[in-house]
Amino acid sequence: MNNFTHLEQPTGRVIVVGGKEYLFFGGTSYLGLATDKAYASIFIEGIQRYGINNGTSRNNNVQQAIFDQAEEYAAKRFGFEASLLLSSGYLAAQFLVRTLATEGEVLHAPSCHPSLWLDEKPTAVGSFVDWAAAAVAYINQSPQTSFIIVSNSLDNMKPEIYDFTVFKHIDPNKKVVLLLDDSHGIGVTRENGISFDSSNFHLPNIELIVVASLAKGLATDAGLILADGPRIKSLKRSNFYTGASPSSPASLYAFIYGEQIYLEQLQKLQHNIRYFRAHIALQLNAVSNFPVFSSTDPSLYARLMDAGILVSSFPYPLATDPLLNRIVVNAHHTEADLDRLSHAIGIY
Repeated sequence: MNNFTHLEQPTGRVIVVGGKEYLFFGGTSYLGLATDKAYASIFIEGIQRYGINNGTSRNNNVQQAIFDQAEEYAAKRFGFEASLLLSSGYLAAQFLVRTLATEGEVLHAPSCHPSLWLDEKPTAVGSFVDWAAAAVAYINQSPQTSFIIVSNSLDNMKPEIYDFTVFKHIDPNKKVVLLLDDSHGIGVTRENGISFDSSNFHLPNIELIVVASLAKGLATDAGLILADGPRIKSLKRSNFYTGASPSSPASLYAFIYGEQIYLEQLQKLQHNIRYFRAHIALQLNAVSNFPVFSSTDPSLYARLMDAGILVSSFPYPLATDPLLNRIVVNAHHTEADLDRLSHAIGIY
Protein backbone atom coordinates (compact mmCIF):
# COMPACT_ATOMS: atom_id res chain seq x y z
CA MET A 1 0.00 0.00 0.00
CA ASN A 2 1.28 3.47 -0.85
CA ASN A 3 2.44 5.70 2.01
CA PHE A 4 0.65 9.04 1.99
CA THR A 5 2.29 10.37 5.16
CA HIS A 6 5.39 12.04 3.66
CA LEU A 7 3.99 14.10 0.81
CA GLU A 8 6.09 16.77 -0.88
CA GLN A 9 3.10 18.52 -2.45
CA PRO A 10 -0.09 20.34 -1.47
CA THR A 11 -3.06 18.18 -0.47
CA GLY A 12 -5.26 19.59 -3.19
CA ARG A 13 -7.65 18.01 -5.66
CA VAL A 14 -5.04 15.54 -6.93
CA ILE A 15 -2.23 13.71 -5.08
CA VAL A 16 0.54 11.85 -6.93
CA VAL A 17 2.36 9.06 -5.08
CA GLY A 18 4.56 6.37 -6.59
CA GLY A 19 3.88 7.70 -10.05
CA LYS A 20 0.13 7.17 -9.64
CA GLU A 21 -2.44 9.97 -9.56
CA TYR A 22 -5.23 9.88 -6.99
CA LEU A 23 -8.27 12.08 -6.75
CA PHE A 24 -8.24 13.34 -3.17
CA PHE A 25 -11.51 13.55 -1.27
CA GLY A 26 -10.24 14.35 2.21
CA GLY A 27 -8.78 17.01 4.47
CA THR A 28 -10.49 20.14 5.75
CA SER A 29 -9.81 22.67 2.99
CA TYR A 30 -13.50 22.60 2.11
CA LEU A 31 -13.42 25.78 0.02
CA GLY A 32 -10.13 24.93 -1.67
CA LEU A 33 -8.63 28.27 -0.66
CA ALA A 34 -5.40 26.66 0.59
CA THR A 35 -4.46 25.71 -2.97
CA ASP A 36 -6.32 28.39 -4.91
CA LYS A 37 -3.91 30.40 -7.09
CA ALA A 38 -5.91 33.64 -6.96
CA TYR A 39 -6.14 33.46 -3.18
CA ALA A 40 -2.43 32.66 -2.93
CA SER A 41 -1.61 35.79 -4.95
CA ILE A 42 -3.39 37.93 -2.35
CA PHE A 43 -1.46 36.14 0.39
CA ILE A 44 1.76 37.01 -1.45
CA GLU A 45 0.66 40.66 -1.62
CA GLY A 46 0.28 40.49 2.15
CA ILE A 47 3.82 39.16 2.54
CA GLN A 48 5.16 41.97 0.37
CA ARG A 49 3.30 44.55 2.47
CA TYR A 50 3.75 43.16 6.00
CA GLY A 51 6.54 40.56 5.85
CA ILE A 52 6.40 36.83 6.56
CA ASN A 53 5.49 37.14 10.22
CA ASN A 54 5.44 39.52 13.19
CA GLY A 55 6.73 37.88 16.37
CA THR A 56 5.80 40.64 18.78
CA SER A 57 3.20 40.97 21.51
CA ARG A 58 -0.16 42.54 20.71
CA ASN A 59 0.47 45.15 23.42
CA ASN A 60 3.76 46.23 21.87
CA ASN A 61 4.04 50.00 21.30
CA VAL A 62 4.85 49.29 17.62
CA GLN A 63 1.97 47.58 15.81
CA GLN A 64 0.96 46.65 12.28
CA ALA A 65 -2.51 47.91 11.40
CA ILE A 66 -3.70 44.61 9.90
CA PHE A 67 -4.37 42.96 13.28
CA ASP A 68 -6.92 45.48 14.55
CA GLN A 69 -8.39 45.70 11.05
CA ALA A 70 -8.82 41.93 10.87
CA GLU A 71 -10.53 41.74 14.27
CA GLU A 72 -12.98 44.50 13.38
CA TYR A 73 -13.60 42.89 9.99
CA ALA A 74 -14.15 39.38 11.44
CA ALA A 75 -16.71 40.62 13.96
CA LYS A 76 -18.75 42.35 11.24
CA ARG A 77 -18.36 39.50 8.76
CA PHE A 78 -19.70 36.89 11.16
CA GLY A 79 -22.31 39.03 12.91
CA PHE A 80 -20.83 39.67 16.35
CA GLU A 81 -20.12 42.78 18.36
CA ALA A 82 -16.39 42.12 18.67
CA SER A 83 -13.68 39.56 17.98
CA LEU A 84 -10.19 38.55 19.01
CA LEU A 85 -7.54 36.77 16.94
CA LEU A 86 -4.78 34.48 18.20
CA SER A 87 -2.18 32.45 16.35
CA SER A 88 -4.17 29.20 16.31
CA GLY A 89 -7.58 27.73 17.03
CA TYR A 90 -6.08 25.43 19.66
CA LEU A 91 -4.64 28.37 21.59
CA ALA A 92 -7.90 30.30 21.33
CA ALA A 93 -9.93 27.34 22.60
CA GLN A 94 -7.58 26.61 25.51
CA PHE A 95 -7.53 30.30 26.40
CA LEU A 96 -11.32 30.36 26.62
CA VAL A 97 -11.86 27.09 28.46
CA ARG A 98 -9.27 27.88 31.11
CA THR A 99 -10.52 31.43 31.55
CA LEU A 100 -14.19 30.48 31.72
CA ALA A 101 -13.58 27.55 34.08
CA THR A 102 -13.04 30.11 36.87
CA GLU A 103 -16.54 31.50 36.34
CA GLY A 104 -18.75 28.44 36.84
CA GLU A 105 -19.19 24.67 36.57
CA VAL A 106 -17.97 23.36 33.21
CA LEU A 107 -20.15 20.87 31.32
CA HIS A 108 -18.55 19.28 28.24
CA ALA A 109 -20.73 17.82 25.50
CA PRO A 110 -19.84 14.42 23.97
CA SER A 111 -17.06 14.33 21.36
CA CYS A 112 -15.61 17.75 22.23
CA HIS A 113 -12.44 18.47 20.31
CA PRO A 114 -9.30 18.04 22.49
CA SER A 115 -8.58 21.77 22.24
CA LEU A 116 -11.69 22.28 24.40
CA TRP A 117 -10.57 19.91 27.19
CA LEU A 118 -9.21 21.10 30.51
CA ASP A 119 -6.73 18.58 31.96
CA GLU A 120 -8.46 15.30 31.18
CA LYS A 121 -10.76 13.92 28.52
CA PRO A 122 -14.38 14.81 29.39
CA THR A 123 -16.53 11.89 30.51
CA ALA A 124 -19.68 12.72 28.50
CA VAL A 125 -20.71 9.95 26.11
CA GLY A 126 -23.74 9.05 24.03
CA SER A 127 -25.76 11.18 21.67
CA PHE A 128 -25.67 14.96 21.76
CA VAL A 129 -29.48 15.13 21.93
CA ASP A 130 -29.65 12.97 25.05
CA TRP A 131 -26.73 14.76 26.69
CA ALA A 132 -28.20 18.23 26.01
CA ALA A 133 -31.56 17.31 27.53
CA ALA A 134 -29.81 15.87 30.58
CA ALA A 135 -27.61 18.97 30.89
CA VAL A 136 -30.64 21.28 30.94
CA ALA A 137 -32.29 19.16 33.64
CA TYR A 138 -29.07 19.07 35.65
CA ILE A 139 -28.61 22.85 35.48
CA ASN A 140 -32.21 23.57 36.42
CA GLN A 141 -32.05 21.27 39.45
CA SER A 142 -28.56 22.25 40.62
CA PRO A 143 -27.92 24.59 43.58
CA GLN A 144 -25.13 26.12 41.48
CA THR A 145 -26.06 29.29 39.60
CA SER A 146 -23.28 29.64 36.99
CA PHE A 147 -22.40 27.15 34.24
CA ILE A 148 -20.12 26.91 31.22
CA ILE A 149 -21.46 24.66 28.44
CA VAL A 150 -18.70 23.58 26.06
CA SER A 151 -19.40 21.88 22.74
CA ASN A 152 -18.47 21.57 19.09
CA SER A 153 -21.07 23.28 16.91
CA LEU A 154 -21.27 20.16 14.74
CA ASP A 155 -19.76 16.72 14.38
CA ASN A 156 -17.62 16.85 11.26
CA MET A 157 -16.95 13.13 11.31
CA LYS A 158 -20.39 11.45 11.21
CA PRO A 159 -21.46 14.21 10.18
CA GLU A 160 -24.16 15.74 12.40
CA ILE A 161 -25.44 19.28 12.90
CA TYR A 162 -26.23 19.92 16.56
CA ASP A 163 -29.44 21.60 17.71
CA PHE A 164 -28.84 23.99 20.61
CA THR A 165 -32.38 25.33 20.96
CA VAL A 166 -32.97 23.04 23.95
CA PHE A 167 -30.81 25.40 26.02
CA LYS A 168 -33.55 28.04 25.80
CA HIS A 169 -35.32 25.94 28.44
CA ILE A 170 -32.66 26.61 31.06
CA ASP A 171 -33.98 28.35 34.17
CA PRO A 172 -33.66 32.12 33.51
CA ASN A 173 -32.18 32.51 37.01
CA LYS A 174 -29.16 30.43 35.96
CA LYS A 175 -26.23 32.21 34.31
CA VAL A 176 -24.85 30.22 31.38
CA VAL A 177 -21.94 30.79 29.03
CA LEU A 178 -22.37 28.74 25.85
CA LEU A 179 -18.95 28.15 24.30
CA LEU A 180 -19.19 26.61 20.82
CA ASP A 181 -16.32 25.54 18.59
CA ASP A 182 -17.33 26.24 14.98
CA SER A 183 -14.01 25.44 13.31
CA HIS A 184 -15.52 23.18 10.65
CA GLY A 185 -18.69 25.15 10.00
CA ILE A 186 -17.71 28.82 9.98
CA GLY A 187 -17.95 30.28 6.48
CA VAL A 188 -18.77 26.84 5.05
CA THR A 189 -22.40 25.97 5.82
CA ARG A 190 -23.59 29.60 5.69
CA GLU A 191 -22.26 32.49 3.60
CA ASN A 192 -20.05 34.69 5.79
CA GLY A 193 -21.64 33.18 8.85
CA ILE A 194 -21.32 30.69 11.65
CA SER A 195 -23.02 27.33 11.22
CA PHE A 196 -26.02 27.94 13.47
CA ASP A 197 -28.58 30.67 14.14
CA SER A 198 -27.19 32.83 16.95
CA SER A 199 -30.51 34.65 17.34
CA ASN A 200 -31.70 31.67 19.41
CA PHE A 201 -29.42 32.84 22.21
CA HIS A 202 -30.51 36.44 22.61
CA LEU A 203 -31.51 35.68 26.20
CA PRO A 204 -30.39 37.71 29.22
CA ASN A 205 -29.03 34.68 31.09
CA ILE A 206 -27.14 33.05 28.17
CA GLU A 207 -23.87 34.45 26.83
CA LEU A 208 -22.76 33.01 23.50
CA ILE A 209 -19.06 32.78 22.68
CA VAL A 210 -17.84 31.19 19.44
CA VAL A 211 -14.30 29.97 18.93
CA ALA A 212 -12.93 28.70 15.63
CA SER A 213 -9.80 27.68 13.88
CA LEU A 214 -9.81 29.61 10.60
CA ALA A 215 -7.32 27.11 9.14
CA LYS A 216 -10.07 24.81 7.84
CA GLY A 217 -12.44 26.23 5.25
CA LEU A 218 -10.99 29.74 5.39
CA ALA A 219 -7.30 28.77 4.94
CA THR A 220 -6.16 31.28 7.56
CA ASP A 221 -3.69 30.23 10.25
CA ALA A 222 -5.44 31.96 13.13
CA GLY A 223 -7.78 31.27 16.01
CA LEU A 224 -10.88 33.46 16.19
CA ILE A 225 -13.03 34.33 19.20
CA LEU A 226 -16.42 35.97 18.60
CA ALA A 227 -18.32 37.49 21.53
CA ASP A 228 -19.86 40.68 22.86
CA GLY A 229 -17.77 43.80 23.35
CA PRO A 230 -17.23 43.62 27.15
CA ARG A 231 -16.14 39.97 26.96
CA ILE A 232 -13.60 40.62 24.21
CA LYS A 233 -12.29 43.68 26.05
CA SER A 234 -11.77 41.54 29.14
CA LEU A 235 -10.04 38.76 27.20
CA LYS A 236 -7.64 41.22 25.60
CA ARG A 237 -6.24 42.03 29.05
CA SER A 238 -5.08 38.43 29.49
CA ASN A 239 -1.50 37.22 29.12
CA PHE A 240 -2.78 34.64 26.63
CA TYR A 241 -3.53 37.53 24.28
CA THR A 242 -0.77 40.01 25.06
CA GLY A 243 1.98 37.44 25.57
CA ALA A 244 1.49 35.35 22.44
CA SER A 245 2.79 36.25 19.00
CA PRO A 246 -0.07 36.93 16.57
CA SER A 247 -0.88 35.01 13.42
CA SER A 248 0.76 35.80 10.10
CA PRO A 249 -0.18 39.33 8.98
CA ALA A 250 -0.13 38.14 5.36
CA SER A 251 -2.65 35.43 6.20
CA LEU A 252 -4.97 38.00 7.76
CA TYR A 253 -4.49 40.27 4.74
CA ALA A 254 -5.74 37.46 2.49
CA PHE A 255 -8.60 36.79 4.92
CA ILE A 256 -9.79 40.38 4.51
CA TYR A 257 -9.07 41.07 0.86
CA GLY A 258 -9.84 37.60 -0.50
CA GLU A 259 -13.54 37.70 0.38
CA GLN A 260 -14.70 37.81 -3.24
CA ILE A 261 -12.70 34.68 -4.00
CA TYR A 262 -14.20 33.09 -0.88
CA LEU A 263 -17.72 33.86 -2.17
CA GLU A 264 -16.94 32.32 -5.54
CA GLN A 265 -15.48 29.21 -3.91
CA LEU A 266 -18.45 28.87 -1.58
CA GLN A 267 -20.81 28.91 -4.55
CA LYS A 268 -18.76 26.15 -6.21
CA LEU A 269 -18.66 24.12 -3.01
CA GLN A 270 -22.39 24.28 -2.42
CA HIS A 271 -23.01 23.33 -6.07
CA ASN A 272 -20.74 20.30 -5.63
CA ILE A 273 -22.50 19.30 -2.41
CA ARG A 274 -25.91 19.47 -4.09
CA TYR A 275 -24.66 17.63 -7.18
CA PHE A 276 -23.15 14.78 -5.20
CA ARG A 277 -26.09 14.53 -2.77
CA ALA A 278 -28.43 14.17 -5.75
CA HIS A 279 -26.63 10.95 -6.65
CA ILE A 280 -25.92 9.38 -3.28
CA ALA A 281 -29.56 9.16 -2.13
CA LEU A 282 -29.44 7.51 1.33
CA GLN A 283 -26.30 5.45 0.79
CA LEU A 284 -23.93 7.76 2.68
CA ASN A 285 -24.34 9.74 5.89
CA ALA A 286 -24.65 13.46 5.16
CA VAL A 287 -26.22 16.72 6.33
CA SER A 288 -27.34 19.77 4.37
CA ASN A 289 -24.74 22.29 3.17
CA PHE A 290 -21.79 20.41 4.69
CA PRO A 291 -19.22 18.72 2.40
CA VAL A 292 -18.50 15.61 4.48
CA PHE A 293 -20.02 12.23 3.63
CA SER A 294 -19.32 9.10 5.67
CA SER A 295 -19.81 5.35 5.42
CA THR A 296 -19.06 2.35 7.64
CA ASP A 297 -18.86 -0.02 4.65
CA PRO A 298 -15.58 -1.89 5.41
CA SER A 299 -14.85 -2.56 1.75
CA LEU A 300 -15.34 1.00 0.51
CA TYR A 301 -11.78 2.28 1.08
CA ALA A 302 -10.21 -0.52 -0.96
CA ARG A 303 -12.72 -0.06 -3.79
CA LEU A 304 -11.97 3.65 -3.95
CA MET A 305 -8.20 3.08 -3.88
CA ASP A 306 -8.52 0.64 -6.78
CA ALA A 307 -10.35 3.41 -8.67
CA GLY A 308 -7.59 5.93 -7.92
CA ILE A 309 -9.54 7.79 -5.23
CA LEU A 310 -8.08 8.57 -1.81
CA VAL A 311 -10.26 9.24 1.26
CA SER A 312 -9.73 9.09 5.03
CA SER A 313 -10.47 5.71 6.65
CA PHE A 314 -10.03 4.85 10.34
CA PRO A 315 -11.93 3.31 13.29
CA TYR A 316 -14.36 5.79 14.85
CA PRO A 317 -15.07 6.85 17.51
CA LEU A 318 -13.08 4.10 19.32
CA ALA A 319 -10.12 2.07 18.07
CA THR A 320 -12.30 -1.04 18.38
CA ASP A 321 -15.13 0.41 16.28
CA PRO A 322 -15.72 -0.28 12.55
CA LEU A 323 -13.86 1.76 9.98
CA LEU A 324 -15.38 5.13 9.22
CA ASN A 325 -14.74 6.28 5.67
CA ARG A 326 -14.79 10.07 5.53
CA ILE A 327 -15.32 11.53 2.05
CA VAL A 328 -14.81 15.28 1.69
CA VAL A 329 -16.00 17.18 -1.36
CA ASN A 330 -14.34 20.55 -1.94
CA ALA A 331 -14.81 23.53 -4.21
CA HIS A 332 -12.10 22.46 -6.67
CA HIS A 333 -13.70 19.14 -7.54
CA THR A 334 -15.40 18.96 -10.93
CA GLU A 335 -18.65 17.23 -11.84
CA ALA A 336 -16.54 14.63 -13.63
CA ASP A 337 -14.64 14.00 -10.37
CA LEU A 338 -17.92 13.54 -8.52
CA ASP A 339 -19.26 11.21 -11.20
CA ARG A 340 -16.10 9.12 -10.95
CA LEU A 341 -16.46 8.98 -7.17
CA SER A 342 -20.11 7.95 -7.45
CA HIS A 343 -19.27 5.15 -9.89
CA ALA A 344 -16.46 3.89 -7.63
CA ILE A 345 -18.78 3.82 -4.63
CA GLY A 346 -21.23 1.86 -6.75
CA ILE A 347 -24.10 4.33 -6.55
CA TYR A 348 -24.78 4.31 -10.28
